[in-house]
Parts: sequence; structure tokens; C-alpha cells
Amino acid sequence: MFRGKNYKESAKLVDRSVQYDPAEAFGIVINASKAKFDETVELHVKLGVDSRHADQQVRGAIVLPNGTGKTRKVLVFCKEERQQEALAAGADYVGAQDMVDRITKENFFDYDVVVATPDMMGMVGRLGKILGPKGLMPTPKAGTVTPNLTQAINEIKAGKIEYRLDKTNIIHCPIGKVSFGVDKLMENYTALITAIIKAKPAAAKGQYIRSCVTASTMGPGVKINAQKQL
Repeated sequence: MFRGKNYKESAKLVDRSVQYDPAEAFGIVINASKAKFDETVELHVKLGVDSRHADQQVRGAIVLPNGTGKTRKVLVFCKEERQQEALAAGADYVGAQDMVDRITKENFFDYDVVVATPDMMGMVGRLGKILGPKGLMPTPKAGTVTPNLTQAINEIKAGKIEYRLDKTNIIHCPIGKVSFGVDKLMENYTALITAIIKAKPAAAKGQYIRSCVTASTMGPGVKINAQKQL
């Protein structure tokens, strides 16, 4: 894989054989950020579970103390009498069958999160094959299927993120921007890793957190000693 000059320079700051204390790791990520934009800082946590088994799923949502640094666009499915409420709370798009048609016929995906009231899930469920692969399908576990639209929208706008396993048993989440600095990134990291630990399935055996890596959008990965949190 071709690596640019900036990446190679940044990679010199990282000792790949070392698991750094979290605060030190975020300091390295910030120093290694060479891009001309405010890079997103991500966390990648590999867990000792098997996502193929229903009793070993790890999934949930939390509001990061300092948000993600990105304002997320919200699409809300609800009945007409509640659409004004959703818009007042800050929803970017609101609708019902009209939105289903727009997604299926126009490939409409200009949003980051989908929220639905429970009475709309019969309709929204038909979009499962479209929204599911993109990680956009609303679920009660993530708090995106709810009768309380105002609270759900406010939390998402405040920096609520969903965490869940991919097929390789890794959780990938944004935890802020390089401009946040070490302290704010640490607060967000602590909130997320604590939530992941609390979500440990009873069926999980052996070491739960296998590895934890942080990186900025364009920067090298830095290993974190997540056991410090356990």
C-alpha cells in the first residue's frame, strides 16, 4: 500500500510494539496529525466474543461527554401529527411513506442517523435491506426506536454514538476531533470503553478486550493499554 510522506513522518512517532497509556496515546495521535483539516479521532476495539452468536452481541449507545465534533443529520419517521415536534427538536428530515419512497426510488442517504416511533416500524422495517448494511436501521437498543422523539434527537445532536460489533468482532467509533486535545478525548474514551465493558455478554469467555487502537483520519494507529480501565 502506498503511504504518503506525512503518514511516514507521523508513523515514526509510534512504537508499534508498545501499548500506551490512553492519555499518552491520544497525545501521539494529536502530534501525528498532519492533515490540513480537523481530523476525526477513532477508536477500534477488538473483543473476545463471537458476533455470530446472538448471546455474544455487544451493542448499545451513549452520549459522549464532549460530543463527536460533528453535527449529525437526523431523519425521523413519524406520523404527520408529530412531524412538527420532530422538526422543532432539530430533525433535518421528517416523513413517513414519502420518505420510504424517496429512499427506495431516489437512493436518498443525506443523513447520519434514522429515528422512528414504534408505530412506524412496520413501514420502516421494509427498508431493512437498504438501511441495515449501512448501519442506519433504527433499533430500540440504540434508542433510535422510541416514542420520545425530542429526547432522542437532542441526544444525537449532543454527540450520542452507537457502538456495535462488526463481522470481525471489532467496534469502530469516532470519539472526537484532533482539536479536542488530550483531556476531552480522554473523557470521551473513558465513557465509551466503560460502556463497552458494562455491555460484556455473560457468554463471553477469556480476555474480553483483545486490543484497542486509536487513530486520526489520516494518521497511524496507536495501541492503547485498555486493561488500565478494567
